[in-house]
Amino acid sequence: MATNKVLGYLESRKNLTGSACGIVGLALTFTGMAGPYWPAVVAGLYGAGALLAPPERPPLPDFPDPSAQLDELRDDFGKLRAYLTDIELPPAAAGRLTELTDLLTALLDPGWVSQVLAQDPEGIHALSRAVRQDIPEAVDTFVRTRWWTRLAPGVEPPERHLERQLAVLHSEAQTLATSLHEVEARRQESHTRYLEDRS
Repeated sequence: MATNKVLGYLESRKNLTGSACGIVGLALTFTGMAGPYWPAVVAGLYGAGALLAPPERPPLPDFPDPSAQLDELRDDFGKLRAYLTDIELPPAAAGRLTELTDLLTALLDPGWVSQVLAQDPEGIHALSRAVRQDIPEAVDTFVRTRWWTRLAPGVEPPERHLERQLAVLHSEAQTLATSLHEVEARRQESHTRYLEDRS
């Protein structure tokens, strides 16, 4: 640990700047300008250089890039789909869930769509929230609430809430898909303008 600190200081800006100034002090000594006080001149110039050197800049945190985030999200989506295969849902809710998972699959499949998505941090966040939180919570809440309705018949069926929740999530995913399409459409239009202006 101490060796690492010493090596770190030897490579630091403070030491390099101080050493450069110390060499100037040695040059003054050899030319006779420092006189008998040359050790103090060399040490003083080294210290001044070390004090004037810009501070070390800590390295930036190494956050995963968007494509790595999408890879993790695809893995989590695979886990979610495996979980959903074990859940028995009423036909209407199952249909809505299938529509939603099909749309999410299309958005997360590797290819040009996910390349566009990788440039949209808010879109990645929205998909991540849907996959890791909203869909599991909606389905799990339905499963737990369905059990309680057996004890209290006559209340609103929990599948209606599940259908509404899945409809909202599908709408959010569809909005994201539409915005990604608009990005590509704008890109195409701008390329058309570029070609026309070039002619």
